[in-house]
Amino acid sequence: MFNYFKITINTFKESVREPIYFLMLLAGLVLIGSYPSAALFVFSEQLKLVVDSSMATGLIFGLLIAVLSASHTVTREMRNGTVLLLLSKPVYRWTFILGKITGIGLAVTLFTLLCNLATITSVYMATDQFRFDMTIFYSYFGVLAAVCLIGMLFNFWRGSSFPEIATYAAMVLIPILAICCIVSQEEPTVSLKDLCCALVLLNFAVVAMSTISVVFATRLDAVANLSICTLVFFLGLVSSYLFQRETDSAFLNAVFSFFYAVLPNWQFFWLADAVAVNRPIPFSYVVDCAIYIVLYVAICSMWAVAVFQNKEIAGEGDGRV
Repeated sequence: MFNYFKITINTFKESVREPIYFLMLLAGLVLIGSYPSAALFVFSEQLKLVVDSSMATGLIFGLLIAVLSASHTVTREMRNGTVLLLLSKPVYRWTFILGKITGIGLAVTLFTLLCNLATITSVYMATDQFRFDMTIFYSYFGVLAAVCLIGMLFNFWRGSSFPEIATYAAMVLIPILAICCIVSQEEPTVSLKDLCCALVLLNFAVVAMSTISVVFATRLDAVANLSICTLVFFLGLVSSYLFQRETDSAFLNAVFSFFYAVLPNWQFFWLADAVAVNRPIPFSYVVDCAIYIVLYVAICSMWAVAVFQNKEIAGEGDGRV
């Protein structure tokens, strides 16, 4: 278990130290913070625009960073021989791959959490159709500037990783800003409770994609992994339309049922429309989705262990090097 936790921690640090991680995070946060200003050009649907756009940004960027993190921490390490060096120690292959899955899952969870907190802050910016709260707007982008400044100072004076320190600074400052908005501002027209439930569901979806990307990263390079994960994402979006149907052929029905069971249905985790019209999201639904994700991640993890167990690394094919 000690090796598992060490691999998990190191994988998390490797992910947040990658420049692409912070660039994607910063781009997502800037976009989310800019959506309230675009709401000025929408007639009577400003909060729906902010909620839909912010949640879509968090989901798409989270899925991308999951694939990129898996390609960096698994595929590249297998290619440059880092995995062989690690497995030359008393580390089992299943320990290695499960540690990678957990570490990447933590990294994408942090990524999605920051985007979710930014979404809550953006909802408080969009006060009505014709204006938005400029104080929160300037405070939000001031926080982003402070995050970058802290990363620059630590990088200059101590040689620390700029993406890592800036991400940790965002972990502290963005939640403080979101809490200040919740405490000091009037509650928005959308239900904050339902919004939080919808954002938690998005996090479930990103964690599932991160596990899938690790499975493919054991066999494929970054481009192929991104292509297949993109295909899985789009098929999952329309899986109900494509595969949840009955035909006259028993064989086709079995094939459709198989693909519907294997592919994650992302529509289960997208409840932006319900939030926009103030439709309550039952807590039991969130629990059911959590159980679904736990089972799905567990099955994908076993699949990843099975695939990686017989993977030859520098000519070694046994389960433990």
